[in-house]
Amino acid sequence: MKISMFHLMPYRDLPADFEQRYHSVWVDPPYTELADSRKIGQYYNWTFDELIHAAKCGIDGICVNEHHQNAYGFMPSPDLMGSVLARATNGMETAVVQMGSTLPTNNPPIRVAEEYAMLDCISGGRLVAGMPLGSSMDVNLCYGVSPAEQRDRYYEAHDLILKAWSAKEIFAFNGKYFKLPMVNVWPRPIQKPHPPIWVPGSGSLSTWDFAAKHGHCYCFLSYYGSQFGKKVMDGFWEFARRATSNPIRIARDFCNS
Repeated sequence: MKISMFHLMPYRDLPADFEQRYHSVWVDPPYTELADSRKIGQYYNWTFDELIHAAKCGIDGICVNEHHQNAYGFMPSPDLMGSVLARATNGMETAVVQMGSTLPTNNPPIRVAEEYAMLDCISGGRLVAGMPLGSSMDVNLCYGVSPAEQRDRYYEAHDLILKAWSAKEIFAFNGKYFKLPMVNVWPRPIQKPHPPIWVPGSGSLSTWDFAAKHGHCYCFLSYYGSQFGKKVMDGFWEFARRATSNPIRIARDFCNS
């Protein structure tokens, strides 16, 4: 078993009566009423300190992720976070786990291929490449991607990124959503054929199937306690047993478990 530290970096100073006064902590909380950018700068630096300390203590991985327009997780750009962590942990064995860049919101998605490759090079080959589908709040409401297109955009972006990392020659990509005349990604990851890919999910059978089909690690986001988590993962283990032979195919987030 390997253990990683996952940091959402929430806003720490919401008013005590927030639930009574505001509709939600996600998408529509009014920044100018609730937040202080100087405090947020302090939070970012505290978060770096905490994750780097965990790496120095020998934890196996340090994790960041992507969310938008909320006080629940203040990392709209996980790769900016990851670049600081990759540099600060050079010489350590701790993985830099990007949980990670949401594929359907990147246009074109080779941006993810480029930035993840940068992180792998900076870290000396310690990147874990998270490829989340993304929440409806982030992808649909904040970034305006149609729910009807979200999963198809995800599949197409995934295929483009993997091909961009492995292709020996420049190629054109003529997808349904992304059309690129010349794909020639510089740099490429140190890890071959690519960094380990984690697919975060909350129990969707479609995500199970996708992760198992491609031999990726399925990362279950558990927000409803250990009993519910066990029930979901028992189902996944049986599904994965029939679908894939990858021995490293699951991770679990124990939020509120």
